[in-house]
Amino acid sequence: MAITDWAVEDRPREKLLARGPESLSDSELLAIFLRTGIKGKTAVDLARDILDDAGGLRELLSSSESQFCESKGLGQAKYVQLKAVVEMSRRYLEEDIKRGDALTDVSSVRQYLQHRLRSYPYEVFACLFLDNKHRVIEYEELFRGTIDSASVHPREVIRRTIHHNAAAVIFAHNHPSGVAEPSQADHRITDKLKEALSMLDVRVLDHIIVGDEVVSFAERGYL
Repeated sequence: MAITDWAVEDRPREKLLARGPESLSDSELLAIFLRTGIKGKTAVDLARDILDDAGGLRELLSSSESQFCESKGLGQAKYVQLKAVVEMSRRYLEEDIKRGDALTDVSSVRQYLQHRLRSYPYEVFACLFLDNKHRVIEYEELFRGTIDSASVHPREVIRRTIHHNAAAVIFAHNHPSGVAEPSQADHRITDKLKEALSMLDVRVLDHIIVGDEVVSFAERGYL
């Protein structure tokens, strides 16, 4: 059944227009993208099945081409369209913290870092380098693998900070498990890097951990 065959109040498109996109579930948002169901299923039912098979929206958006194309027989065209939507979203968020702009919107920074990091199946430690007016100089992913005091090297962080002539930094890394609560290792790394960078008069503004939610060390009072 196509979405256009539903009662008006049940159509995801009309619901979005009336209440805003935040009012829709993941399956309803995906249903708008799919437009129609197959094999007697509504678009929302099909979307729900796809998300269940993928393990959620994050897993679907980070899945490989073969996984998506084989899922429910939707084909390569939908995969290409979906990846285009993901890339447009990334670029949209990046516009808010583009090089040379001062960071004034904390939520945009959080959304940008979440979008960049949450799809990785392994841990990635990244850094936003900022000038003395908190304008973005560069975003870099510095370390990959299990993030602990042995794998995050202050010397390399210092080297990249000097290279960019940064006056402040924001650290970020992901927890592939989805649980964003900081570990003791996260606290140790932050303290170690903060102490090392203080010798260069470089401020650590925040350490953001990305999972299913986002946790800010600054907001928690850890810095």
